[in-house]
Amino acid sequence: MQPQVNKGNNSIFGYEVLLRKEDNGSWHLPKDFTELSVGEQVKLVEKTANSLKHATGKSDRVISFNLNREQASDPLTLGEIIALKKRIAPINLTIELTESVPLSKIKEFSLLLHLYDISLVIDDVGTGSNTYDNIRNLLPYVDRIKFAMQNFRMSGKPEKIPECLSFWVKQAKEFCLDMILEGVEDGKDQILAKKYGINIQQGYLYGKPSAV
Repeated sequence: MQPQVNKGNNSIFGYEVLLRKEDNGSWHLPKDFTELSVGEQVKLVEKTANSLKHATGKSDRVISFNLNREQASDPLTLGEIIALKKRIAPINLTIELTESVPLSKIKEFSLLLHLYDISLVIDDVGTGSNTYDNIRNLLPYVDRIKFAMQNFRMSGKPEKIPECLSFWVKQAKEFCLDMILEGVEDGKDQILAKKYGINIQQGYLYGKPSAV
């Protein structure tokens, strides 16, 4: 898990659950995020939620769970997520879409997930397949967008962060969306977030991903 901090009141907003694979005592990104079925990943998220409640004594946190396009298109995924939300309640559940999905799929997700108070987020806006052209028609159906600064740094384009962030802040305002700034590593990043009024922040400055 990696913490998400609300700088508006200096509290823990929630945690993103990140899938990692262990080999010889070291953890790394899996080559294929569908290596484990959604059902198996849901079980891991449930265990994480229970460990979180036990460790913190609090049950009002938010847990974010990632889905790519293939996972979102699986007809069994929605049922798995809804069942998970019922089992981990009152912990709040958020689904982050790491890749763009068809408009018909986002409509289905938005309708059914919101019936169960599950939030929907488009992750990595402006990078990968989540470009503006690919997701602009999806924005009315989601609750938040997440801007990942580390994606620009890893691709050798950190100078584009201010301009691109400004663009996505405007989209968030236009569509009345909350925004998460990811990749916050130092005080300069905090200043950038404050400039645009982004309270929900995530990054190494607040904590690296760690096992529960």
